[in-house]
Amino acid sequence: MGTALDALVLARMQFAANISFHILFPSINIALGWLLLLLRWRWLRSGDALWLGAYRFWTKVFALSFALGVVSGITMSMQFGTNWPGFMERAGNIAGPLLGYEVLTAFFLEASFLGVMLFGHGRVSERVHFIATALVAFGTTLSAFWILSLNSWMQTPQGYEIINGEFHAKDWLAIVFNPSFPYRLAHVLLASALTVAFLVAGLSAWQLLKGNAQPHSAPLLRLALIAAAVLVPVQIAVGDQHGLNTLAHQPQKVAAMEGVWQSERGAPLLLFAWPNERERRNDFELAVPKLASLILTHDPEGEIRGLDEFRGAHPPVAPVFFAFRVMVGTGLLMLAFSWGGLLYLRRLRRQGQGPAALPRWLLQGLAWMSFSGWLATLAGWYVTEIGRQPFLVYGLLRTADLASSTPAPTIALSLAGYLALYLGLIVAYISVIKYMAGKPLPEHPAELKTLPVGARSAA
Repeated sequence: MGTALDALVLARMQFAANISFHILFPSINIALGWLLLLLRWRWLRSGDALWLGAYRFWTKVFALSFALGVVSGITMSMQFGTNWPGFMERAGNIAGPLLGYEVLTAFFLEASFLGVMLFGHGRVSERVHFIATALVAFGTTLSAFWILSLNSWMQTPQGYEIINGEFHAKDWLAIVFNPSFPYRLAHVLLASALTVAFLVAGLSAWQLLKGNAQPHSAPLLRLALIAAAVLVPVQIAVGDQHGLNTLAHQPQKVAAMEGVWQSERGAPLLLFAWPNERERRNDFELAVPKLASLILTHDPEGEIRGLDEFRGAHPPVAPVFFAFRVMVGTGLLMLAFSWGGLLYLRRLRRQGQGPAALPRWLLQGLAWMSFSGWLATLAGWYVTEIGRQPFLVYGLLRTADLASSTPAPTIALSLAGYLALYLGLIVAYISVIKYMAGKPLPEHPAELKTLPVGARSAA
């Protein structure tokens, strides 16, 4: 029994490691594709070489992220068969087609036109190159659509019937557009946009700090701060609606997020606490009275169901509780930096100065925030995935019943290999981006001089 438990925990850790690594790169590329399209449009409209220079730089980041996302995605998919065969045996009739749709409609679209986007400029017309960029951007979003549809169905399943223990599709529209899907899709797309906004702002700020500023550094810093300042409040509003949806369909997840052990009205918002699962209470509480009920039910006396109502069927509390606070805390930091940065830019503009004149401490803070989107995305993903436990398909298939019988030492060995490899790849990825950001553009690159004759009309 102990060996089986160890194997289950290790299998969950291995899948968590793979999906944690994989999600980093789609979280950049989903929104980065649309940023590239915007940069192409600005280049074609204005003929200003700085927009083409920005496009060239961020296309390299996109290509690097795409490569790592594809490799890690293949590894992650393989684990459905190696570590979780029970899931595909029971739910494969639904999971398989959704994953297939993602490959056929989204991945093939991205892969087909990525080559044109990366290597076609100057070899195809400006119109064709612009369309290729648009199709790649659309493909990344379509990929997110299908993956999140499957994940959301696992959280809020509907449109199925069970025959001989196997799930069969009864209504594909109900499966795809399940109750949590619209909120989850909007939340993830906005998270990607914020991830890219702070990556762009952070790298641009770092270039200004190090004296390696390129012509596009200051304009992109301004653009990124404006985008972040607008999108953080939108994300907060979407997150609020997502929370209400989760409260309706997965109340034990919300109870774990808020550390509510017994059902109560007027539940306080815990700014900090240490969940004590053994004694089923919180230690070291710092709380704001009735605020959790107000946020979650929009009623200060609203009732939140406690974890004691779901004994044996609720997630581990501490990981969900702390991950939620990391996500929210990172979001508040994003809000502070984006709004603070815009206020400084407005003041500098009145003085006739640009982003290069921002205070050094603010530029340093933005540089440190470069990968803050990764932190928020991972924390939110852990809330979602750990919060679904002990189920793989919420309320229907328990995780422990679907794991393979692979010996624990075998899983531990492959897990160690994955972790070592992923750590090395992350370090290499960040180092390469830092190297590219610190490498100055040639003084007079031929392709950046002027907009080709007829490009505007061709676009």
